[in-house]
Amino acid sequence: MSGRMPVVHWRRLLLLVVLLLLGACARAPLRAPDDTLLAVQAGRESALAAADAWRFTGRIAVSGEGEGGSGRIEWQQRGEAYVIELSAPVSRQSWRLSGDANGARLEGHGHGVLEDRDAEALLRRAAGWSMPLEPLRAWVRGARAGGDAELVFGAEGLPAVLQQAGWRIEYRSWTESAGVPMPQRVFAESGQRRVRLVVDRWETPGG
Repeated sequence: MSGRMPVVHWRRLLLLVVLLLLGACARAPLRAPDDTLLAVQAGRESALAAADAWRFTGRIAVSGEGEGGSGRIEWQQRGEAYVIELSAPVSRQSWRLSGDANGARLEGHGHGVLEDRDAEALLRRAAGWSMPLEPLRAWVRGARAGGDAELVFGAEGLPAVLQQAGWRIEYRSWTESAGVPMPQRVFAESGQRRVRLVVDRWETPGG
């Protein structure tokens, strides 16, 4: 009698392994928004708005519309003023985007200093990185930007999925900064546009 396992048994074993892997990768159950969760979220967003000076460092990947890139990111925000530093080790390029509500300034792209009222358009034109910078300022901290939005929460009562302005933002994991839960892995997409962000460190001056 042959010691080989019949093909049908191999198929059943393979199916069992796949099902076990899927089960191991299953996410925690999501919670539909209710009055309590939305009230807690609104309070959290008010506290974040009051702490308008913050900084994070991490890694980012941007793709879509035929362009994009990946690398390190450092984002510093103080009120309406911001400084975003991007570096792509593969292409050995780096950019420094700074500005406020009055306009933006981009340096380090090899063509001198560029300025524009629209920071997102400036970054896309000069570097090929297409990111929704204005709402991303809120989304990256787990908050809704201005306008209509839909939220779904995770088992811990923190946002799991946010849909706003044609974008779907998934909060894949959270960390803590000074005892406050902050997003650690943020995945956003709109059509072919995608932004993948992994935060290594959050800082809130004075927090």
